[in-house]
Amino acid sequence: MSEPNSSAKQRKKGDAAHDIAAVRDYLTGLQTRIADALGNFNGTTFPTDAWREPGEHLRGGGVTRILEGGDFFERGGISFSDVQGDALPPSASAARPQLAGHGFEAMGMSLVMHPRNPHCPTVHANVRMLTALKDGEAPIFWFGGGMDLTPIYGYENDARHFHQTCRDALDPFGVELYPRFKTWCDEYFYLKHRGEQRGIGGIFFDDFSEPGFERSFAMVRSVGDAFLNAYLPIIEKRRDTPYGEHEREFQAYRRGRYVEFNLVWDRGTHFGLQSGGRTESILMSMPPVANWRYDWRPEPNTPEARLYSDFLVRREWL
Repeated sequence: MSEPNSSAKQRKKGDAAHDIAAVRDYLTGLQTRIADALGNFNGTTFPTDAWREPGEHLRGGGVTRILEGGDFFERGGISFSDVQGDALPPSASAARPQLAGHGFEAMGMSLVMHPRNPHCPTVHANVRMLTALKDGEAPIFWFGGGMDLTPIYGYENDARHFHQTCRDALDPFGVELYPRFKTWCDEYFYLKHRGEQRGIGGIFFDDFSEPGFERSFAMVRSVGDAFLNAYLPIIEKRRDTPYGEHEREFQAYRRGRYVEFNLVWDRGTHFGLQSGGRTESILMSMPPVANWRYDWRPEPNTPEARLYSDFLVRREWL
């Protein structure tokens, strides 16, 4: 999608430059597969917005597949980006201070889908690779990503299915990875200022390179390939569940929590904004409608109360 920067061009044949090209090809293909499948489900295609960075602080570009006002998806975005810069932003180098000031190449596929029906959960997924670059040094890479589910009205079978699919994707690479990444997801997608989980979690990992490039990349492919299996059966089951204005109002209220997390805590949002990335693509994850109520509490023994007591808590689903 974009030209590698000068440091990447200097790498000799057979080294990480060709591996980076393989990652790029996988991510663009994954974006297309998911957009086609979810577009078919919605009954329309995802319009394509190809863009390029202006070049002052970042180089490169990407493709955003964005849908608004669909019959099923009220809003959804599936984005691929491949950008290069001269210095890692603080959000990327905080855990690796020795890399502060390094150039970088960051590429990834990310998505957020907001269904119209409150009984169908919001979903987020991304897979990405970041490479730190410095002339005269070997490139330093790491992968990140995962997927998580944010229901408005909770269904235990849906949560179990989602987590089982995540575990099945990870088990071939080590049975210890699912519990590790599940805990990481619970800890990451947590609204500290609310004392509240964002949803029922899933898996999340970052700064991952322990098994080496090839096996790390294979694991990321397994996670990316599992997304449709994790999400499509849930929305196929729930798409015709009846709802009314009461459920829509609760959906808008819960979407407000989604906005809070993405703006206050999300590392990817911070990385994009701190690096001077394209704001429209960074904030495509925002829901189309959200609201806030002062000190609101659900009525006891209602489905809304059950979301808080049974689903917005850390628990083992499998």
